[in-house]
Amino acid sequence: MMANDMPREQRPDRTGHGADQTTDQTVDRSSGEATAHAGPVGADDLPTETVLDSVALAMQVDKLTDRWRRAAADLDNLRKRTVRELERDRAAERAHAAAAWLPVLDHLDLALTHADADPTSLVAGVRTVRDQAVDVLARLGYPRHDEVGVPFDPTRHEALAAVEEPNVPAGTVVAVIRPGYGDTGRQLRPAGVAVSRPPGEPPGGARQPGEIGPDPGGTGGPAE
Repeated sequence: MMANDMPREQRPDRTGHGADQTTDQTVDRSSGEATAHAGPVGADDLPTETVLDSVALAMQVDKLTDRWRRAAADLDNLRKRTVRELERDRAAERAHAAAAWLPVLDHLDLALTHADADPTSLVAGVRTVRDQAVDVLARLGYPRHDEVGVPFDPTRHEALAAVEEPNVPAGTVVAVIRPGYGDTGRQLRPAGVAVSRPPGEPPGGARQPGEIGPDPGGTGGPAE
């Protein structure tokens, strides 16, 4: 049988293209199989040093996280304990101050009890209670100030009146209208005082800048 008489599909490819196609298909199938077998890189495929470093890093993170949680818990406990201690200290201070006034109330009760039998004793009883109250304030850190004849001190005094005193230097406390309690930096209230003014100043004159005393004349402008 002649080659030309063979079926077309059985004829050999004299140009060699068929072999190349077969080879290409084989290569393609081989590449496909290689690609199919290639997967993600696992821990077993990493170098030993890299795996050890990752494990050590994870352990360090866990350790630091545990320390952070412990520190946060300690800080929260400290805050709660501080709040409790402050509340306890404030309650103790209030109780201490209130207890200091109990004898004052007791003496007031005694003075009122004896007032009906001996009315004159009421004055002595009130004076005793007043002295005891002053002593309580002093023990609490607020001593009484009602000194006369001392220079006017704006940190301790409040000028409520200005009076002319010929024999007293200007700016001197000549009378205490309302006692003060406490010292500078720890003061319940300043003492309300009357202060001497320079001789010849009109009683209703305006207070000039820097001058001690009230300004009863309002604006203090010159009369028209």
